[in-house]
Amino acid sequence: MDYKKQFVISFGGLSIGNHLFEFDIDNRFFEELDYSETRKGNLKVMVNLEKQSRLLQFTFDISGWVETICDRCLDPMECPISGTNVLFVKFGRDFEEQSEDVIVIPEKQTQFDLMHYIYEFISLQIPYRHVHPEDETGNNGCDPAILKKLEEMKPPAESDSRWDVLKNLNIN
Repeated sequence: MDYKKQFVISFGGLSIGNHLFEFDIDNRFFEELDYSETRKGNLKVMVNLEKQSRLLQFTFDISGWVETICDRCLDPMECPISGTNVLFVKFGRDFEEQSEDVIVIPEKQTQFDLMHYIYEFISLQIPYRHVHPEDETGNNGCDPAILKKLEEMKPPAESDSRWDVLKNLNIN
């Protein structure tokens, strides 16, 4: 079976109402997408399809992790992902993206591919800044050797003599 076919929802034969789909996302998911910057991850995606006569509402509940590179020490790290997104699919003459969460598909279409949208929703959950979290004792999770090297390369703090007089003011 083609891996990508599992993400194609055949809604044509489904009754009006709610239908639940579950997807396990792993490294293969990201490898199948040529444009994916993410290569490793382990996520669970629950998709609730609410089928109405002229509208499909997909609610995506995503939880798990993806591997990113730490911005501070450049080591790989697991970045937790968790979130809910909603996608509305309406029926019309031609395919059209009306907004980031509203898609129009042709009237005669009976299937909808979720793969790209799952990838987009995962990508939107990745924080802008990736840094190892602190452990239970408050120690930084980054590679200590890299942190030491960064501290050694840090330029000395320069003092601006124009502000030194203000340090002597007693404000009480």
